Formats: sequence, C-alpha cells, structure tokens
Amino acid sequence: MNKKAHAVTFDDIQRAAKALEGAISKTPLNKSITLSKLTGAEIYLKFENLQFTASFKERGALNKLVNLTNEQKKDGVIAASAGNHAQGVAYHGSRLGIPTTIVMPVNTPFVKVRQTEEHGANVVLFGERFDETAVHAQMLAEKKNLTLVHPFDDYDVIAGQGTIGLEVMAACPDLDIILVPVGGGGLISGIAIAAKHINPNIKIIGVQAERFPSLYRAVHNNEYISQGSTLAEGIAVKNIGDKTYEICKDVVDNILLVSEDALEEAVCMLMTIEKTVPEGAGAAPLAAVNSYPEIFKGKKVAMILSGGNIDPRLLASLLMRGLVREGRITRLRVVLLDVPGALAIITKIIGDLGGNIIDVSHHRLFTELPAKETYSNVTLETRDRENLEDILAGLRGAGFTVHVNRSSDL
Repeated sequence: MNKKAHAVTFDDIQRAAKALEGAISKTPLNKSITLSKLTGAEIYLKFENLQFTASFKERGALNKLVNLTNEQKKDGVIAASAGNHAQGVAYHGSRLGIPTTIVMPVNTPFVKVRQTEEHGANVVLFGERFDETAVHAQMLAEKKNLTLVHPFDDYDVIAGQGTIGLEVMAACPDLDIILVPVGGGGLISGIAIAAKHINPNIKIIGVQAERFPSLYRAVHNNEYISQGSTLAEGIAVKNIGDKTYEICKDVVDNILLVSEDALEEAVCMLMTIEKTVPEGAGAAPLAAVNSYPEIFKGKKVAMILSGGNIDPRLLASLLMRGLVREGRITRLRVVLLDVPGALAIITKIIGDLGGNIIDVSHHRLFTELPAKETYSNVTLETRDRENLEDILAGLRGAGFTVHVNRSSDL
C-alpha cells in the first residue's frame, strides 16, 4: 500500500465503528461452498443486503449524521438520491430526530418515493436528470441552511463505509482479495484504507459496469461516452468523486469492467445458489469472478454484496431470462403439414421425452411457407440443456424441421 497519508485514516474508521455500534447490523461474511466449486476460488460473501434498508449506504449516512454539530442537527440535512442513499439518510435522520429532505428526480418510481417518506423524510421531486436533481439539492441546502449529505464524496461517509473493511478482516484476516462494486468510490475507498492497514498485502479490486466506468475512466484518462442504462444502477455514476479519486488512485489495485450479460447471470446465480436477493451492483463482484476467472483461481476472495434493492418485476424478468440461458426454457419453431393431428404428434413427442409445454401459438396466414405447410411456436420447459437436446433429436427424427429461438423475450 502507498504510505501516503489520506484525509480518512484507520483511526477515523475505528471511531466510525464505535459510532455505528448497535445501530448498524454487523452483517455476516459467509463462505460459499457452491460458488467456490464453480469458480475455482475460495469465495466469501459479505451480505450488506441484510441491513435494515437493504444496503451498505446506511453506514456512511449514519456516520455523517452523528458527526454533525448540534446546530447542524437542529437545522437538518438534505441529500440528492433516488435510491439506497436516500433510504439510509431518511431512516437514520428520522431515528436521530434530525429533519431530513431528500431531493429525487421527477421520474423516480412511486414505491421509492413512498418508502423514503415512510422513513420520515420530506421528499422534493425535481429534475428529469439526476444532475439537475443534485444541483437543486445544493441550492436548497444553501437557501435553507441545510447540511448536504453527499452519497460518496465526503470523508465521514467514506469512514462509515470503511467499517465494512474492519468487519471483513476481523472475520477472515488471511484474504487475498476483496472485490468491491464502484460507483462514486466511497465504498471502495473506506474498505481499502481499513483492509490495507490490517494487511498491507491484500489486493483491493474494484468492479464497474462497462457502461459506467467512472473510476476506470479516471485512472486511464478516458473520455466519458454515455452508453444508456445498466442493471447495476447503484453504481451508475458518471464521474468518480474528487475526494474518493485521491484515495482510490493510491489504494485500489485494479478495476475490472463487467458486461450487462455478466451482471444478469450473477444476479441469477446469487438468487438460485445463495437464496439471497442482490441488486445489480451487489452482484457485480461475482460477475467479475465469472468474467476473469484467471485472476481469482486459487485465491481467497471476499465479495461485497452491497445491496438488495431491486425492482420485483425486473427480478422476475431476470430469473426467466436466466432459465432461457440455461436451456431450461426454450421457444421452438416447428414446421409441420397443415393437416389434422400434426400438432398432436409434436406435443406427444415433447411430453414423452419429459418436456413441459408452457405455450403454443399456431400460424397459418402470416408465413412465407407453402400453402399446405404451417408452423407452431412452442415454448417449453426442460430439465436441463441435455433434456432439450433429446427433445430436438426426437422431433427431427420424426421428420419435423425445428428451429431454436434463443431470444429470452418470452
């Protein structure tokens, strides 16, 4: 570790741990036997999705709040956030009797607005883009004499997030690597300072979505190119913080970028294997291990599962798409003669071979096939990919032309 003195010290993080005592869950760090077998690394998961608001963000928010002066506490605080930071500030502000205002974009889902209000915050909706929302929050802070609680670029917030590093190292001091999702850099900054103080040889590796490589871009001096949305919305930050960058450039050993497909797969793996709900950002470390296995093979690796706030409809879609990837749900296009009983033949073959038909659509008019031929789209569930191959062989062996639609648009 670079011995450069940072604005946040190990002592600051220890003080934060004392301040958070009893108000923040010391979440478990559990070894995953199954993920370890699948990846070839010794995998440990830090379940920050088990915090009350289902995110690590509570730690930094609370540490900022307890370090305010009495006058600042009386006047109140403000934050710009549509997600986990909003929940953390609102919940702990209300619990401590500190007036809280949360500024959210006007298109924020109603459920998030309601949850924030239920935590006791005054919610202000402003701006189509988050940049506009953040500027408005700064303006309100100055106008109403409120203290701005930044989601990552704040030394008290960084120290609060660093308490995760203390807990990880206390539970497993001989780790080789800690994998951390990175958006604005507050989480990885705090964890790195804590972990490297305890073990200077440990590697701290950040993980970012390919579409929002804020730290990777800053380190490599790349221009920002907007690439739309990402499943890992919790780390969808355009620019790394000024304070966090000064820390990260010294203490972060590597930054890995992961694709949207890798994030999807990782969310599904954590759901099906660990029976835990991750948001996209929380699944990013597992996506990195799956994408860069050579870096982690044989290493003792801790992953920070940073949060579990994911839209239920999105989660349902991801799980179905996961079944498609695994070959357990497939749509077939079967060409057949337009004669009585033809459809019954293919359904019998599928049933006899253990397939479960979910949906059938029969097409006669809107097709380029000859007039005496038609086709059916058959969506079926199979035990695994081998079972699917048996069904395909059975249908083709009976003389049917079968095309497999790999699209997950069910």
